[in-house]
Amino acid sequence: MELQSPFFREVGAGPGIVCLHANASTSSQWRALMELLAPRFHVLAADSFGAGKSPPWPADRQVSLRDEVALLEPVFARAGDTFALVAHSYGAAVALIAAVLQPTRIRALALYEPTLFSLLDTESAPPNEADGIRRAVADAGTALDGADAAGAAECFIDFWMSKGAWARMPALRQGPISASILNVRGWAQALFNEPTPLLAFRKLNVPVLYMMGSDSPASSRGVGRLLTRALPQVQVLEFKGMGHMGPITHPNTVNNAILSFLERCHVERDTSPTLVEEPFGHS
Repeated sequence: MELQSPFFREVGAGPGIVCLHANASTSSQWRALMELLAPRFHVLAADSFGAGKSPPWPADRQVSLRDEVALLEPVFARAGDTFALVAHSYGAAVALIAAVLQPTRIRALALYEPTLFSLLDTESAPPNEADGIRRAVADAGTALDGADAAGAAECFIDFWMSKGAWARMPALRQGPISASILNVRGWAQALFNEPTPLLAFRKLNVPVLYMMGSDSPASSRGVGRLLTRALPQVQVLEFKGMGHMGPITHPNTVNNAILSFLERCHVERDTSPTLVEEPFGHS
């Protein structure tokens, strides 16, 4: 496979932090966080396949989460020998696979609702908690088959942000999302077909801040139910009144939580972690 390099943004100096974005988004979603972290950290934010200025989504093969990790290797190398990952949704799923594949490189993980739907299908065959996103992807695919990219984007955005969210979105934001939604079936294949078992995450012995919104769909909260019970060093933070797109709808609140976690991990990285495991669903 031809080697490719992603586009990435870069600010600051200090311990390395790599930020990974959600589907239908780009590295620009982390601009405010990058500014917040830059005085203390070396922060990089990358575009995934088919997003922003990174290589397009390959048309000749199925992309896996491992392919996304491989694409990010130049960014990881620039971040330093060890670094932390900050990630949202699809990006958080990529971050978890990167940590499983390269555990000695990852210092900490700050994740907002990873979408590893394969874990739900492995736990129990459909119907299950992943059915909501499964239907949204199917509806988006039907719209794409009818050459209706805006309709496909509406299916996807309204699922994650509530009905009517797409119609309320400024046209300037709708355009890039409509362009990226062409990859929606590929995103779903990567997330539903990921072979990494839940057991692998039980062995991931790094501090994890696992963030969720109280109003998020069952599809992402179901993944959280499984992962927060499996990760050995997890701090669960549930934001009341937020949904799956919390890092975009409430950036100040989410970004400040990430900063606090990363500062704590930086101070404590040479000592035994003091994160306390919390039961899923408690605030």
